[in-house]
Amino acid sequence: MAEIMTFPEAPVREGSTFPITIEDDASPVVRLIGRTLRDSARISHAREVLGRSGGTVAIRSHDTPQAATISFGRKTITVTGGVVAEPDATVVVDLRARFASAREPAGDVVLATGILRALKPPLPHWREAARNFWAVTRGIPGIPDVLIVDGPERCQFGDGATEYLMAGPPDVLAGVFSGADDFVASLGAGLRVKGTLSQMSVMTAASWRVRFDV
Repeated sequence: MAEIMTFPEAPVREGSTFPITIEDDASPVVRLIGRTLRDSARISHAREVLGRSGGTVAIRSHDTPQAATISFGRKTITVTGGVVAEPDATVVVDLRARFASAREPAGDVVLATGILRALKPPLPHWREAARNFWAVTRGIPGIPDVLIVDGPERCQFGDGATEYLMAGPPDVLAGVFSGADDFVASLGAGLRVKGTLSQMSVMTAASWRVRFDV
């Protein structure tokens, strides 16, 4: 039987280098973009574009009407819903594939290429991602007492009577625990779970908290 490794439960998120704000009552796509840019800023990924002092980029979903605009100001980066009349650049992406480009960018190609890079921060190690996931979501009502993660080795977070197991390849685990990937979509990409239907519902809500930073 594999040894179970237990890790501290403190969050690993840190402050961003670049202030990134989203509009009030933001839509899921705005929240997803804002959270992803904050992850990039936190690890100093794509500094060359996140340090800009001007410009607008329209982000459009390749298969839904969802759209948002990233606006670079002198002191902050703002993400809002919809698209301004004439953005400096436009990118069309697959929101369920870590912002993979679905069409050739339009407008300022350098800016478009930079923002596509900023929207794809490197994934954290699956174990770090799982630890942060548990720290962020363990207070959600109904969440199991214990999260067991079965990757290259088995890890346990929490203590108590009820358990939920999530297993899969490292990249899949890192994607779902970091919020880069949708929980339900990850089930078709190699993620395996063991628990009750009610637990799965709660874990889906937990994944939304991490993915959309709500």
